[in-house]
Amino acid sequence: MHKPDIKAVLLDLDGTLIDAFKPIVGAMKQTLQEFGLPAMSEHDIRRHTGRGDCSMTALFGDKKEAATKRFIEIHDLTYLDDIKVMRGAEDLLGLLHEENIPTAVVTSKGQYRAEAQLDVLGWSKYFQSVIGKMDGRASKPSPEPLLLACADLGVDVSQAVMVGDGEADMKAASRAGCLAVGLTHSFSEEELKRSGANICFNSLNEVNQWLK
Repeated sequence: MHKPDIKAVLLDLDGTLIDAFKPIVGAMKQTLQEFGLPAMSEHDIRRHTGRGDCSMTALFGDKKEAATKRFIEIHDLTYLDDIKVMRGAEDLLGLLHEENIPTAVVTSKGQYRAEAQLDVLGWSKYFQSVIGKMDGRASKPSPEPLLLACADLGVDVSQAVMVGDGEADMKAASRAGCLAVGLTHSFSEEELKRSGANICFNSLNEVNQWLK
């Protein structure tokens, strides 16, 4: 497809720039077990994270409040350990940095957790804005976090591109009115395009070449 004049790049975090699913999967499996809820595979847990926060907490049913609190307690014991960088992530961030393209992280992960993980990786210098989950702030698939990021970057949302691996990323981008670029890590190209993706790639290396 024709690539418009891109003034800013918005990037999802988990599954897009990093693989920090180990503590998420571990916390989810332990929480489900402790609350007597049906077990889930790692594959299914990863897909639920890509559908947005409501999809995750809905798994707890009428035990949502207590189970969510317990999930966070378990997750926060190890969320800064064993963070894997996705293939092509550092090359992409380097390109955006060199070209002075305003860049933001837009994630459904808690704000301080996202910032802490970026600090551990030494990546904070790459981002002019980090928009994570906070009380009173809607999460993807709402367009609100993308609009907040674009406001921080001083760029009209129509001139931004959102890169993510989840259905929630694509829905949020489509609703916000920016270009939606999907990564086929946990969802198929068909699923992502059905959720609003304009174009899909298999890796960040391909996104890098496309942006060049």
